[in-house]
Amino acid sequence: MEKSGIKIVTIGGGSSYTPELIEGFIKRYEELPIREIWLVDIEKGKEKLEIVGEMARRMVKAAGIDCKIFLTLDRREALKDADFVTTQLRVGLLDARIQDERIPLSHGMIGQETNGAGGIFKALRTVPVILDIVSDMKELCPNAWLINFTNPAGMVTEAVLKYGQWEKVIGLCNIPVNAVVEEAEILQEKPRDLFFQFAGINHLHWHTVKDNRGTDRTDELIKKMYGEGDAKSIVANISDNNLLFEQVENLHMVPCPYHRYYYMTEEMLAEELADFKANGTRAEKVKQIEKELFDLYKDPALDYKPQQLAERGGARYSDAACEIINAIYNDKHSTMTVSTRNNGTISDLPDDCAVEVTASITANGPIPYQFGHFSPKERGLLQLMKSMEELTIEAAVTGDYGTLLQAFTMNPLITSGPTAKQMMDELLEAHKEYLPAFFKK
Repeated sequence: MEKSGIKIVTIGGGSSYTPELIEGFIKRYEELPIREIWLVDIEKGKEKLEIVGEMARRMVKAAGIDCKIFLTLDRREALKDADFVTTQLRVGLLDARIQDERIPLSHGMIGQETNGAGGIFKALRTVPVILDIVSDMKELCPNAWLINFTNPAGMVTEAVLKYGQWEKVIGLCNIPVNAVVEEAEILQEKPRDLFFQFAGINHLHWHTVKDNRGTDRTDELIKKMYGEGDAKSIVANISDNNLLFEQVENLHMVPCPYHRYYYMTEEMLAEELADFKANGTRAEKVKQIEKELFDLYKDPALDYKPQQLAERGGARYSDAACEIINAIYNDKHSTMTVSTRNNGTISDLPDDCAVEVTASITANGPIPYQFGHFSPKERGLLQLMKSMEELTIEAAVTGDYGTLLQAFTMNPLITSGPTAKQMMDELLEAHKEYLPAFFKK
C-alpha cells in the first residue's frame, strides 16, 4: 500500500449511502490520504451514479482536499491496483427487494430484507456477484482489502472466505455501531468509556457491556431498556415491539433488534401483515425515500450529506467502513464489531465460518476478542441459524434446488413444508434473471 496516497473502489457507487462514505473519508483525510475514489455501478444504475458522483465531487471540492473522484461502469478498470474495495450493492435493485418482501407476506410469513425467505433470496442473488468481484480482485488488486457492507453481510463474508478463498475480507453491519452510541447514552456514559462485547452472527448476535472501571453494566442496561418498558428499536425497519423483560433479564445479554423476529414472531408478523395491507412493503417506502434523496442530490449547490439520509436506514454504516479502512491503514487497533472468520472465537460454531464479533482492527485485519461458549439459551438458535446460512451459501454457489429447500425448511421464520416449497418456487421464478445457476437444466 503506497503511503503517497490510497486508491479506494466502491462497487455500488450510485447508492444513496455514498455521500456518507465520502463525508467519512473527508473527515479522516489527515490520517487517510486518499488520492482516488472510484465509484462503480452497472448500466441500470448509471443515472444515480452520475448524480451521486457529481455530488461527491462537490463535497471533495468544498472540503479543499486533493482527491479525484472517478465514475465508471467498468468494474475491472476501477479495480486495477486498488488498495481497498468496498461493496454496497443490491443485485436486482429495490424491485428485487419488493419481491423478497411481498411474496412471503402474501403467504402469511415474514417478508423482510435479511430475515426469513427474503434474506435467503438476497443471499442467493448476491453471493455469485461477490465471488465474481473477488475473482477480478485476485487478478487486478491482489493485495487489496475487501470491506463488505452488502447484506446479508455475514453470509456474503462467509462466501468470500470459503468459496472465494480470499482472506482479506471484513463484513460490516451498522447495528452494533448504533447500539454502542445509543446504549452509551442510556447508561449516561460516553462510548469511549465502555467496552461492548458482541458475539454471534450477523443480525443474530448478543452483547454485554462493561465500563472502564471493569464494572459489568449489562443488567443495568437491560433493566433500563426493557424493564422500564421504553426500549426503542435502533433499526429503521424494525418496530419498537418490546421483548419480554423476564426473558432478556435471564439472558444477562442484550439481544440484537432482529431477535424480535425470533422471540416475538407472532407479534412481528401481525404488524408486518397489517402494515403491508395498509402501506405496501418496506422496500416500496425505501424506494420513495431514495427518490426524494436523489432529487436533493441533483441540487448543484448541495455539497454536504443531507440530514434526510438518516431516514433511509443504515445510518453510520459508511462512516464505520471509513474507520475500518483507517484502522487497517494506520494499524490503529480500533475496537469494532465485524464479520470475520471464527477461528475458535465462538467455541460453539465451526472454525471456518463467519461470525460477528468485537475485534481489534489492525494492519493485519481483525483480531477478535475471545468469547468462548454460549449458554443453551442462545446456543440452540445460533447453531440452527448458522446451519441455515451454510446451506444458503452452498445453494447460492451450486444452484442446487434440494439444498435450498433444506435451508428454507430449517429457517424458523418459514413455516409449513408444502407452503414453503410453493413460496420458494415463486421467489425463484420472480428472480430468475439473477439466479442462472438454478435454471441450467
